[in-house]
Amino acid sequence: MKLYDYFRSSAAFRVRIALNWKGVAFEQLPVDLPRGQQLSAEYRAVNPQQLVPTLDTGAGLLSQSLAICEYLEETIPQPPLLPADPLARARVRGLAQLVACDIHPIANLRVLNRLRHDLTVDEPRVGEWIRHWIGLGFEAIEAQLDPQSAFACGDAVTLADVFLAPQHFNAVRFEAPLDAYPKLCAVVSRCNELRAFADAKGGMKVAQISENQRN
Repeated sequence: MKLYDYFRSSAAFRVRIALNWKGVAFEQLPVDLPRGQQLSAEYRAVNPQQLVPTLDTGAGLLSQSLAICEYLEETIPQPPLLPADPLARARVRGLAQLVACDIHPIANLRVLNRLRHDLTVDEPRVGEWIRHWIGLGFEAIEAQLDPQSAFACGDAVTLADVFLAPQHFNAVRFEAPLDAYPKLCAVVSRCNELRAFADAKGGMKVAQISENQRN
């Protein structure tokens, strides 16, 4: 498989974790978002929404990280990222969507660029915007976590963890205060000890080195 990727994209980070978890070998195809490579006609032919990630499965192109992760779960069921119980599955999906649909979209690059360039919002207020929405989302997640559970939804890794860990990375990157979320931070710390998560973050570092070499 081939993954159209950007090293700081938390959406692409999720897919890297899921691919690693499922044991799928994949090739990273970097898309330089700050330089606008996603806006090229060439990439638009790959993904009409002009976002990352895009996964080339060999049989077709898939976009949207949640859809990609669900595809991987359906086609490579072991090791699982969704529990067997329908109620537990719905809870996992709810937490994953809280990240993917509520926190991430209003603080991604194209929204931030709209604030910066079209609405002339200065950088300190852009940072406040990002931290505000991360804080609201993390507050809701923290309230749903069981302190007796190792991970977001029990004692096994699920899609909720796959989506939470990259969002936590973004929170650290944007200097969002995290002291109010001890359960969330403990879950992410345990995730980051696992190879699928660590290698996905390591892949991000490799991509960054490659980008720096081009600059």
